[in-house]
Amino acid sequence: MKYSGNLYPRILWGTAAVLFLGIPCGITLLRAQQDTTFSSDVNVVNIFAIVRDKQLKIVTTLAKDDFILNEDGRPQTIRYFSQESDLPLTLGLLIDTSLSQRNVLDREKDASYSFLDQILRPDKDKTFVIHFDHETELLQDLTSSHRDLQKALEAVKLPADARSKMRQPGQGGGRYPNGNGRNARQAGTTLYDAIFLAADELMKKQKGRKALILLTDGVDEGSKESLFEAIRAAQRSDTLVYSIYFTDSEGYGQQRSGISLGGMGRMGGMGRGRGGHGGGQERPDGKKILEQISRETGGGFFQVTRKDTIDDIYRKIQEEMRNQYSIGYVSDQGQTGSGFRHITLTAKKSGVIVQAPAGYYPAGQ
Repeated sequence: MKYSGNLYPRILWGTAAVLFLGIPCGITLLRAQQDTTFSSDVNVVNIFAIVRDKQLKIVTTLAKDDFILNEDGRPQTIRYFSQESDLPLTLGLLIDTSLSQRNVLDREKDASYSFLDQILRPDKDKTFVIHFDHETELLQDLTSSHRDLQKALEAVKLPADARSKMRQPGQGGGRYPNGNGRNARQAGTTLYDAIFLAADELMKKQKGRKALILLTDGVDEGSKESLFEAIRAAQRSDTLVYSIYFTDSEGYGQQRSGISLGGMGRMGGMGRGRGGHGGGQERPDGKKILEQISRETGGGFFQVTRKDTIDDIYRKIQEEMRNQYSIGYVSDQGQTGSGFRHITLTAKKSGVIVQAPAGYYPAGQ
């Protein structure tokens, strides 16, 4: 299904069941999420958190009373607390297939499949795979089949024409041109559209743990949605975004890598304009963009270098997902009001860093 003119597609794929992945890797790693099984006038917020020491090693020995929790600056009482390592998860893998990424796709594909093969449990977990370049396309809807996921990842490196023949039936075509009036064969990178559609059309309707993993150089060109809207969609759907910054350029292996521990905060002021950049403008800093996306959604940022390979990064993400704290509280604001609610979670113990999300949107917003 293709769209033209001012009609913008809102349905990307068919209905799918999605869960939340879990711990991000930056200092803003916790995710707030609503539990709608309670009374409609009670706002129960569930948080998944990671704690690290000064050496960035994961700390798993804290108890409920070791944490201090605030919402919009007001103290909250932690009512539910446990250490979770076995919860079901659903993962969205978003892979940049624009021209700038062509020569790193094989490494991304191999590492991604190895990661999924190790982390996904057929009886509990599901994953979907999409690619984005001048358009955003679902290669594999939610599945627990390792064989189907491998097939989708193999399709990632194929030319666009070959990929189009592998589109799944019943998905409405699943292809979205960039809206700049350019030929579909021309270059483009619809990063913001991919995040927005994955969050708004898949993650938003689901409960549980859910997260997206981005494999990209972070530069958007041609998206209909802005960076602001992409981040807000992820926040509204309580979805973590892990960003893996991978470039096929001289920057590969020459910049410092590792876990980005940026401060908490909502929407970093990148503006609400349309995605992409004009030909006369300076090329955006993809690394800073990805850091912002992960920081504001409660996810983590990683950079691939020769010392910190994509396999190493996936191992770190996997470790986080297996060592998280589950924290629940009843917001003193209830379901009334609107807008983004800021969360801060700290530990009483000195020398540790609590990775937490910036906050959440109440149900229905």
